[in-house]
Amino acid sequence: MRSDPIQTAPLLEDRLPPDAAPFSEDCKLTLERLAADLLADGVILPQTADDLLQPGTGAEDQARHPLERIAAQQLIEARAPYRRLDLEVLTAWLAQHCGLPYLHIDPLKIDVTNIGELTTIAYATWNQILPIALTPEKAVFATCEPYLTGWMHELQQVLKCRIERVVANPRDIDRFRREFFGVSTSMRGARSRHQKQPVDLHNLEALVELGRSSALEASDSHIVHLVDWLLQYAFEQRASDIHLEPRREAGQVRFRIDGVMHQVCPFPAAVMKAVTSRIKILGRMDVAEKRRPQDGRIKTRTQDGLEVEMRLSTMPTAFGEKLVMRIFNPEALQEDLSALGFEPEEKAVWQRMIGQPHGIILVTGPTGSGKTTTLYSTLTRLATPEINVCTIEDPIENLVPALNQMQVNHGIGLGFASGVRTLLRQDPDVIMVGEIRDLETAEMAVQAALTGHLVLSTLHTNDAPSAITRLLDLGVPHYLINATLLGVLAQRLVRTLCPYCKTPQPLDPTLWESLIRPWSFPTPAGMQVSAGCEACRQTGYLGRTGLYELLTLTPGIRELIRGALDEPALRARVYQEGMRPLRLSAARKVADGLTSVDEVLRVLPAAREL
Repeated sequence: MRSDPIQTAPLLEDRLPPDAAPFSEDCKLTLERLAADLLADGVILPQTADDLLQPGTGAEDQARHPLERIAAQQLIEARAPYRRLDLEVLTAWLAQHCGLPYLHIDPLKIDVTNIGELTTIAYATWNQILPIALTPEKAVFATCEPYLTGWMHELQQVLKCRIERVVANPRDIDRFRREFFGVSTSMRGARSRHQKQPVDLHNLEALVELGRSSALEASDSHIVHLVDWLLQYAFEQRASDIHLEPRREAGQVRFRIDGVMHQVCPFPAAVMKAVTSRIKILGRMDVAEKRRPQDGRIKTRTQDGLEVEMRLSTMPTAFGEKLVMRIFNPEALQEDLSALGFEPEEKAVWQRMIGQPHGIILVTGPTGSGKTTTLYSTLTRLATPEINVCTIEDPIENLVPALNQMQVNHGIGLGFASGVRTLLRQDPDVIMVGEIRDLETAEMAVQAALTGHLVLSTLHTNDAPSAITRLLDLGVPHYLINATLLGVLAQRLVRTLCPYCKTPQPLDPTLWESLIRPWSFPTPAGMQVSAGCEACRQTGYLGRTGLYELLTLTPGIRELIRGALDEPALRARVYQEGMRPLRLSAARKVADGLTSVDEVLRVLPAAREL
């Protein structure tokens, strides 16, 4: 970041009306000064400047930052009529105008737990600043008052390092200042109570110190605040998983966003242990049991009032319990198949397949490929008042009121096979089996399909044709597969290009050929790429979509399913019958500008030669 002193401030005097008083060395922004500078820079027109200076609607409007008051007018930039002068655009203009770097605050890139060491919240509020980063050489602060400079000299004397400033929008500074200082205060309070708490090393080592206080309590108010903040923080960042990972000195918190892990912040070992215990209490898990893996679940609400369900899983590691929280978005269950990434022809075939009265439909793919979302979205549509839908899962991923859901419990002998056997006595129309793992479960699924039920389940295979090979490997007779299997859906999730920063570029023929080989696909004129922006955290990607490979068992394909399966012949036949492989599904998404070749090559399995 730049550290040059502001050199442009004296020039502002030439841009102001003759009767305007010059800026002092240490002053706050005013609406009049901003309007004059926007007019001088050609950002707004004279009539717009006059309108901005009209009296506000009340004391609340007058109390807002001038940038917020201007943004509320929803003006259009004079020199770029297609661009609205929202708060971020105005903040970027102010930063350029003052010769300072502009920053869109990304909470994931800030050490939230330690910013309270730089200053107090009262001092930061008074001077409209927010600590961003600290290194041995410099401390970086975000400000929305670039002409308020007195605090720089004061903090430089206290911190004994260089002060650098960046300009950020006042709404983010105000919000994150309250949030970050609250977290930092809670962290500091928890640490001060147990400053020298020995690290509890369960598996590898044990350090015993006499006379120490008891461990940090999960009910401690600081711990309660940290857990509440962590969950809300994850919801806002669109995280699908929260990982709490204990280490020797400090635990690590990571979020999985759009399928990629992001490091959040470190927690001291004692604090991490207490946070884990607090979450286990919320998930109705055994807090005292730390040697065995446990499962639990939490249902809560976001700040917007949306109900969110989380599945918890603990695992003993070298330095304590690792906790993973899988966050389920209930809105995904209501998504139309097109919103999940199905092409129109794929959607039509899938709907025709799930409309059959009996048979087996399999969804395959690795962990995290979206199989659960596809199945739940499908079951939600099937569960009409006239249809009885029952499931057996391990564990229940998401509680859906329209379904009759049962969870596997190996402790009492309730597995997938015995669960299906029970469900068959419950007068079901549709049965969902969480996963076919062994011959017994496969045989029960086949029996259910033969007795007039529609069965949906999952397998872990790389592509759709491999599911048939997998069933044969489990020991399912080929004639029963022919009699019951309706189709197989293989899928993957790929990140979609950020719509705010993607731009067209010429097609790279070599890269394109590496994607579609050994098949053929019409070569597009170009492709889209994303350079990265604030909305996507400079990653170039925002959100995910599905890639699908849908195999329907036609009479020609059934003829090839025999005890001694010729897999290459089967693959050639399914492609001849019209199944579009995952790579061609990906090629269409690339041609449509939804994702990039690099992203799909990262996710897809290696190409097979025909």
